[in-house]
Amino acid sequence: MAVMEGPLSKWTNVMKGWQYRWFVLDTSSGILSYYTSKDKMMKGSRRGCVRLKGAIIGIDDEDDSTFTITVDQKTFHFQARDSEERERWIDALERAIERVQNDGRDNGGLQVSPEQFDRKLMETDAYLQLLIEQNKTLEKRISKCPDVATKEKYNVIKVTADAMIEAIKHAIISLQISKESLKEPVLNGSPHGTPLTDEANFDHFTASSAQSVERTARSSISSFTGDSLVVPHTSYSSSEDDEFYDAEEIKTPKPSPHKEVFEDSSVDGPSPIPNAGDNSTFDDLYDIQNEEDLGSMEQHGSIIGHLLSQVRIGMDLTKVVLPTFILERRSLLEMYADFFAHPDLFCKIADMPTARDRMVQVVRWYLSAFHAGRPSEIAKKPYNPILGETFQCYWTLPETSECQEKVDDGPIPWGTKENLCFVAEQVSHHPPISAFYAEHYNKKISLDGYIWTKSKFLGLSIGVHMIGQAVISVINHEEEYWLTFPNGYGRSILTVPWVELGGKVQITCAKTGYNASVEFHTKPFYGGKKNRVTSQIFEPNEKKPFVTIEGEWNGVMYAKYISGMNETFVDTSRIAIHRKIVQPVDQQGEFESRRLWKDVTYALKMRDVDKATEFKHSLEQRQREEAKVRKDTGTVWKNKYFYEDGENWVYYRPLLKRLQQV
Repeated sequence: MAVMEGPLSKWTNVMKGWQYRWFVLDTSSGILSYYTSKDKMMKGSRRGCVRLKGAIIGIDDEDDSTFTITVDQKTFHFQARDSEERERWIDALERAIERVQNDGRDNGGLQVSPEQFDRKLMETDAYLQLLIEQNKTLEKRISKCPDVATKEKYNVIKVTADAMIEAIKHAIISLQISKESLKEPVLNGSPHGTPLTDEANFDHFTASSAQSVERTARSSISSFTGDSLVVPHTSYSSSEDDEFYDAEEIKTPKPSPHKEVFEDSSVDGPSPIPNAGDNSTFDDLYDIQNEEDLGSMEQHGSIIGHLLSQVRIGMDLTKVVLPTFILERRSLLEMYADFFAHPDLFCKIADMPTARDRMVQVVRWYLSAFHAGRPSEIAKKPYNPILGETFQCYWTLPETSECQEKVDDGPIPWGTKENLCFVAEQVSHHPPISAFYAEHYNKKISLDGYIWTKSKFLGLSIGVHMIGQAVISVINHEEEYWLTFPNGYGRSILTVPWVELGGKVQITCAKTGYNASVEFHTKPFYGGKKNRVTSQIFEPNEKKPFVTIEGEWNGVMYAKYISGMNETFVDTSRIAIHRKIVQPVDQQGEFESRRLWKDVTYALKMRDVDKATEFKHSLEQRQREEAKVRKDTGTVWKNKYFYEDGENWVYYRPLLKRLQQV
């Protein structure tokens, strides 16, 4: 089983003629892939490929260096350096074609694609979740069984079911890890024949020495993790070549100017970040719109495999330390601020003339509140806030008059009466609870809420239950709107993870009687769309909604009223996201999020995962040591902005209380 690679010329069209490309022949999957350069091959940026199943090789007797491959109703033209090189390619291609044909006969013509494999895994995981639920039901019935002897008999079934669930879970994980790690052994296996690159005369293509190319050619086979193993449904070729350079050329990446900041430091322990200078420039580090995608998790397979080997399905992940490379560059407290990325929609609630209009506007704001926190479908995890960590910011509403009057007793002393001001605090570490508060002084509207994040391992995904609630106070109308939050799910955690929301949410106003239900739908295993959401709004004491809303919470949502009127309820692609305004880092308090995590953030931006991990561990260790000191001295932790009221967490000086005192 050999992977053969090397440069060939490919006929593009009359205008572009013959162009040098880097070709890779994968005899195991039976495809011939090509790339604009060897560097692109190593990065997996394939320009086209030829499926060899059913392919016919043609030779031009008048030209001893060209040959063709005809397959999928297409004919591809190639040119080697000379007849000997052409013969080596043709020999390898014929062996690959024969192998593909034989494999097809051995399997009855049935070949399982990676997509089919993933679908079966997801189906297995779905049945596993059903089995877990049935096992929970069995456990409840056993606990209610009055007869001890009968209970012991049923417990035998329960123990067997538990063992079976664990076995299925480990089988799913092992299959997924094996699928991802299969690529490397296949490509690194001992080739049956001599790789074409060992003997090809590269002087024909470039002035580089043959020895240098041979070394890089050998190393490229071991580093190649491209998409050649994924057999497409048909052969394809791209003629939209934007880059024209020799196929053998490997571009050397320029060293980062910031890299030496870490490497040259002689200070023991984590090195401080360099002086950011312009604070606005440093704040760009927190702009998640420009954050790099995580990509496939296969490059971190050993870490993920080690992590998954320590967890069980249904296990609480609160105390499990996740790898640093999956972190996004901000704290969870800052992510909660993105609920107000459309501050005008939130503040407009107070401007609505009737109770019915205000409830509709509450739902409109609520449905717009989630997409800004997840601008990418790639699942990355914000920093876990440490106890006592805070985050403060404000927004300026569009088309509002300039105001210089500060709210000295408000959550943001430097915010004005025309700003929507926000403060959040990590009020508990175990369990992890974040409390947050927002207000607009002149609009006389505020929101007071808290969320306890409880993560669980679900097999091929991670579920995050957002336990908590929030209350919107519309002070001029003496109305309170209570609402809850959906759950979050990180899917496909062993490949390219992505995020979705799921669960039912209620929004109620006790004074007016108006209420709404919102359901975030998880994607079905077969068909269906991602990120679907539906909602219904009801008048007091009515069972039939006067408006029904459906769409995608990160896209467009449409409303249909009982009167027959239809409208675009929310279009997240057309409403502007207003950037939060945060104090410069050097003016923030010691426990404010951006200052607290600045070293981790900078290291992640520079893609220095080792340094980011070092800084992160330093913060976590400091938190453990401070907790130990409090325990030894009997000191009780006191929060700065919030206090516990029964099962709720409340801002200690909300706008309503301050106005009543005045």
